[in-house]
Amino acid sequence: MGMPDTMVSSRPAAYAATIAATSLGFVVVQLDVSIVNVALNRIGAALSMGIGGLQWVVDAYTLAFASLLLAGGALGDRIGARRVFVGGMALFSIASLACGLAQSPWVLIAARAVQGAGAALLMPCSLALLNRAYAADKARRAHAVGLWTAAGGIALSAGPVLGGFMVGSLGWQSIFLVNLPIGAFAIWMAYRFLRETPVEARKPPVDWAGQGLVVVTLFALTGAFIETGSSGWTSWPVVGGLVLAVVAGGLFLLVESRTRAPMFPLSLFASRVPAVTSVVGLAVNLTLYGTIFMLSLYFQQERHFSPELTGLAFLPFMAAVTVSNIAAGRIAATYGPRLPMAIGLFIGAAGFALMALIEADTSYPSLLWRLLFLPVGIGLAVPAMTTALLSSVPTAMSGTASGVLNTVRQSGGAIGVALFGSALALGTIDGMRLAFVGSALAVAGAALCAFLLIRDADHSAE
Repeated sequence: MGMPDTMVSSRPAAYAATIAATSLGFVVVQLDVSIVNVALNRIGAALSMGIGGLQWVVDAYTLAFASLLLAGGALGDRIGARRVFVGGMALFSIASLACGLAQSPWVLIAARAVQGAGAALLMPCSLALLNRAYAADKARRAHAVGLWTAAGGIALSAGPVLGGFMVGSLGWQSIFLVNLPIGAFAIWMAYRFLRETPVEARKPPVDWAGQGLVVVTLFALTGAFIETGSSGWTSWPVVGGLVLAVVAGGLFLLVESRTRAPMFPLSLFASRVPAVTSVVGLAVNLTLYGTIFMLSLYFQQERHFSPELTGLAFLPFMAAVTVSNIAAGRIAATYGPRLPMAIGLFIGAAGFALMALIEADTSYPSLLWRLLFLPVGIGLAVPAMTTALLSSVPTAMSGTASGVLNTVRQSGGAIGVALFGSALALGTIDGMRLAFVGSALAVAGAALCAFLLIRDADHSAE
């Protein structure tokens, strides 16, 4: 007779191995979100890429990840989470090798898109595997999920610093090649310590029509925004991209409203809290990802920081996010999610307003104290945002709601990089001022939505 799943990971060593195996999936995904930014200047010089090309290096990964994230979770339900996790990690690793060997801009961009597809397969399945391993032990599962989340946060924070030293010492290719040993080890760990999840044979088919339309919509929209920097708003690539995005987006909404098992259930937004948290998530990622992209180029191209110094320049920012995230959990537990979410967003909006006042000769210390408003405020808001969402939907819908929120957030990040990069066409300082003023307004608007429309008593029946 087989051993029950819950007994497989009951020993401390096995418990640690299970967390490590699943966390590696989150680590590589988060690492590649942040590590590439400090390499952009070197990549641009090596492959003769302008701002538009560098925007695609970041966004090809983010867009593929965002648009395929829900499909990754759906495939894990249908053919087994471990199988999809391993396949996603293998795809991610092969694409990382292609990135490291790329000799042309379009090869690198295409490989980055494949990386994003691999990330979309492995990340939701890594959490599903962890959830399955401790399904019968809620306390241990909560602790394990906390460690899984912390691993991703550490990877995101360490990315710029690690990337800076790797680019400076080993070249820009090293930030991609480092994924190969991590990926190989993660695959071995998965086969050694993780059990396959049961396959639900009666699940409805994957919504491939909706999946295809969301890919077209996001790539067309983001591509149009990227092209505005070099071609202008009235050029045919921009106008054509926006028209294609509108048509594909309209068809996507039509398909999702009529299909039996929508990938992106529109009914979720009939409820106030999921709608507001999606607006908050969109505003946060759009402004934050755009800021990191813009500052990475500013530090290296305008301030002439080395890659190592650029990574260190981001260290206080990333450390503040981590500390603020920890504090947010305790505040939300005491006061509910509405207060830390609204206050955090207002702090973030104030930070963006202060950043809009920088001059060409602003010193790094003067920049830093303004910049730290952003991670402190957003670090308070994001955990509260997630808590508000999960407390407002039935438990059976929590996975779908989380997937939708993450898709919206990652899409916002890609659009933010496109918009902030295009603003640089006005000149570095003028473009930064415009981007930061827009960010202050967007985040303040999200704060008002959270404060006025969310109540801590908002819960749906289980």
